[in-house]
Parts: sequence; structure tokens; C-alpha cells
Amino acid sequence: MSKRDYTKNKLIIFMSFYRDHLGIFLLDLFCALMMATIDLAFPLLSRYALNTLLPKGMFSFFFVLVASLIVMFIFRSIFSYIVTYVGHNLGVLIEADMRREVFSHLQTLSFNFYDQARTGQLMSHVTTDLFDITELAHHGPEDLFISGVTIIGALVILFPINPLLTSVLMILIPLALVFTILQRRRMSRVSRGVKDQMAGINAAIESSIAGIRVAKAFVNERYEEHKFELGNERFKTAKKEYYAAMALFHSGMEFFINIFGVAVIGIGGYLIMEGKLNTVDVLTFTLYVNAFLQPIRKLTQFVEQYTSGMAGFSRFVEIMNIKPDIVDSPGAERLKVSRGDIEFKNVSFSYDDDTAVLEQINLSVESGKTLAIVGPSGGGKTTLCHLIPRFYEVNEGQVLIDGRDIRSVTLNSLRQNIGIVSQDVFLFSGSIKENIRYGKLDATDDEVYWAAKMAQIYDAVMEMPHGFDTEVGERGIMLSGGQKQRISIARIFLKDPPILILDEATSALDTVTEIKIQESFEQLSKGRTTLVIAHRLSTVQNADKIIYLDETGIREQGTHEELLRRGGYYASLYKTQFGRQIG
Repeated sequence: MSKRDYTKNKLIIFMSFYRDHLGIFLLDLFCALMMATIDLAFPLLSRYALNTLLPKGMFSFFFVLVASLIVMFIFRSIFSYIVTYVGHNLGVLIEADMRREVFSHLQTLSFNFYDQARTGQLMSHVTTDLFDITELAHHGPEDLFISGVTIIGALVILFPINPLLTSVLMILIPLALVFTILQRRRMSRVSRGVKDQMAGINAAIESSIAGIRVAKAFVNERYEEHKFELGNERFKTAKKEYYAAMALFHSGMEFFINIFGVAVIGIGGYLIMEGKLNTVDVLTFTLYVNAFLQPIRKLTQFVEQYTSGMAGFSRFVEIMNIKPDIVDSPGAERLKVSRGDIEFKNVSFSYDDDTAVLEQINLSVESGKTLAIVGPSGGGKTTLCHLIPRFYEVNEGQVLIDGRDIRSVTLNSLRQNIGIVSQDVFLFSGSIKENIRYGKLDATDDEVYWAAKMAQIYDAVMEMPHGFDTEVGERGIMLSGGQKQRISIARIFLKDPPILILDEATSALDTVTEIKIQESFEQLSKGRTTLVIAHRLSTVQNADKIIYLDETGIREQGTHEELLRRGGYYASLYKTQFGRQIG
């Protein structure tokens, strides 16, 4: 996680990224300084040649000077190459640092954050928002530095030549800069709106592509197009406002740039008439005006880069300032599971302040035993299990493992001791082998094959054209639902944790495969504490203890036989599923 203080001023935060690349940054500025120095020297040397060398017939010195100018501009080309190459690489390095930090930060945020965030918007934070950072990181300090050196240097050189004409230029420059600053604020506001609309479009596209099969199944393609078009229209409107602001900015700056030339010609011509200035000096002023018009143009480009880049950077800072709500407590120690006892003590939890999901839950699971959790959808079964690895934080009460509050141990060690197979199977793009190895990144191929055999997927994989190197496609689209679920189960066999959470782990499997997997689970569960969430009661009948959980809490608990004899909620659910009398 980054050690930067993201509560500071955004510009200070931005400049802190140069710290890790100070050598490249200083080289870039040095070369930029040399370019500015050569640009300032050219008009001064030209004036000297026209005013001194030629009138006095010093032709040999004149040609030496011309040769020197050629050498100077050769060096300037070399400096320009370094600035362009090294400077742009500096921008890429800084952009990569920012992208690395925001990605790492996203890894620290809890389930609660991702419940509310949209994938497309998060993608914008990691990609689109940082696209303009490369140009800003390179050209920003460099352009400001060159512009400052060139403008100040030109005015210092020009003032002794003619204070009056120099003073006029000194008045015009601040006016141009004030105009630039005012327009920068407007462009910054509008650019931020464009970024927000672009993030919304990304989110809409991501959602529509992910759900394309549902859209086609319900023949709602036109509806999806309509939703996208609404967002696209908002983006177009925001972009129009941005371009209007940009057009006013550029046209205003072009006006000021042209006024500089008019001022030199007009006032310079008057001073020639008065005999206070000669033609060579007017030419010198013209050359210097051209010399610092380029920096002024750079400032206008910088404003555009700054507004666009800082709009994305502001959104980057915003997400970096989101604090993870589940973190290691001070003094947290590594969890070493000796037995695997799990206990819920007066646990209450809600996703928001209005609706309680779990209230005053008291439950214990003994080491090496299997607890089955059944009940209606929305009763809190998955939520209860998600409290154990601290995907969510309890509002009240305690969750204990081997008598230790899970908040007193590190998150990494806690989650390393828990294996979860969810009903919502997710496979990463890549090969089957890579997806299984996700359960243990340093596993050997033989260990991967063993896990696949335990999950009853080995034979099916070997029949595929590329075996374990077969690509699964986006979200595992190239595999069947049962194959995806068995691969996710293989991950847990590979991880081999002391605590297992099986959330509808066999829901996508056919009956024959389900029986085989259940046999493997029973073998894996030996000596391990296991929580099984199931709707199909056939998968939990051999559990050591079964609880029936709904929105009011734990209604009843006991073994399969005990609950059937009791004739309560569990028995009613059993009768509904199997359609026969009990007892």
C-alpha cells in the first residue's frame, strides 16, 4: 500500500511522483534549460552580428559566428531529442507508478466497497483517467520551466535595449497569463464533467457486454442501445462544453500572441521615427518576441494538458483517499489454527443502518466437524459465512477461531486458513492450469493434476485438445457450468485449508458428479472445520450439525434425524423437496 499522504494538496501529491525518478527528471530539465539558453542567445548574437560585425567589416568573425550558431543548433537538436525521448519515458514511468498504486489500493478495499462500485467506473480509474498523465508529467514541469526561463531571460536582455518597448511587452504578458488562468479554471471544471461521463459510458458498456446473453434472451438489444445512447448524448453535451471552453481559450491566446507582434511593429516604428531605435533593434525585438511567443504557446498547451490530466488525477486521488473499512488492528498477530473451533458470540450485522441481516447470532462449530446451513434465500446464510474471513465486519459481537477474536489477527493469515467455494464461480482469463494453480501459486504440475482428480475434472480436461493448457476464455465462457465449478473446487483442494466454506459448491453439477464430489468433500473435510451452505438437502444429510437460518435468526439446529423428528422448519423443507411423509 502507498505511503503517500493523499490528503495533501493535489499538486504536492503529483510532484511527489517525481521523487522516485529524480535523475531522469533533472536530466530533462537540464536539457530544457540548454534549449532555452540557445533560443535566447540566437537573437542577441544576431544583433551583435548586424550591429557590430558587418558594419565594421569583420567578415571572418561573422562567418565564425554563423558556424558557431550552426553548432549551437546541432546541440539544440540533441537536447531536443533527449527531452522528447527521456521526458516521455518519465511520463510513462509516473503513469505506471500511479496505476500500480491505484490497483494495489483497490486490492485493499472490502466487499462493501465493491458492492456499491461499478466495474466500468473502476476501470476508468485504472486506465482512462491516467491516459493524459503521461503528457502532463512530461510536458508540465518542462514547459513551465522553459517558458519561465525564456520569457524572463528575454525581458532582461531587451530592457537595456529599449525600456519603453520592453515595458509594453511586460504589460501584455501578465494580461495573457491572467486570461490563461481564468480560462484554465473553466476548462478544468468542464473537463471533470467529461471524465465523469466517460466513466459512466465505460460502466454501461461493461454491464451491457457482460449481460449480452441476457439481453438477447429477452430480445432487449434495442433497450440496451437506448440506455447507451442516453449516456452517449450526455457525453457529447459535456464534450461540446469542453470544446467551447477550449475554443475560447485558444482564440483568446491567438489574439494576445498577434498583439505582441503589432505592439513591436507599431511602437518600434514610432521610436525609429523619433530616432530612439534603429532597425536592427526592432528586428532584435521581433526575434525575441518570436522567442517567447513559443513559450506562451507552450503555456496554452500546458493549460489544456493540465486541465485534462489533473481532472483524471483528481479522480485518482479521490479513490486513493477511500480508506478500507476492514484493516489489521494495531498489534494484530498471525493466526495459527491449532484446532479450528469457530464461535459466533452475539453477532449482529447489517449492510446499512436500516436493515438488519443477522441479529444476536450465537453459534459454535467444533473442530473437525461439519456444519450445514439451510434456509430460504435472503436469510443470511452466505453473509454469516462471509463474516468469518472478514469480508464484512460485524456490527456487534465477536467471531472467534480457537477462542481468538478474528479482529485480533492479520487479514492475510486469517484468509490463508480459510478455503471458499462459492456458488458464484469466477475464472480468470488464462488456462485451466493457471486457474487451478490460483489456489496455491507455487504448486507443481503434479499437485495441480492431483487437485483436478480430487475435483473430478481431470479426465474431462485431458480430453480437451490442449489439456490443462486449454484457455477458459473470458470468465470461463469456453467451459460448461459444471466444469467451471469443478475447477473452482480444485483450487480449494490445492489450497488445503483447515477451515472450509462451501457455498452451494455443487449447485451446477449433475447428480452423478455431485455424488462423486460429495465423496471427495467428505475426504477433504476429515479433520477440518467445514461450513456448508446448501439448498439441496441431499448434500447435507451427513453433516454433524444442521441449522435452519432465516431473516429472524437461527430457528433450529441439530442432526438430520433430530430435525426430521422435530417436525419443524427443516422437516417442512425436507418434505417440500422430497415430496414424501416423514417418520
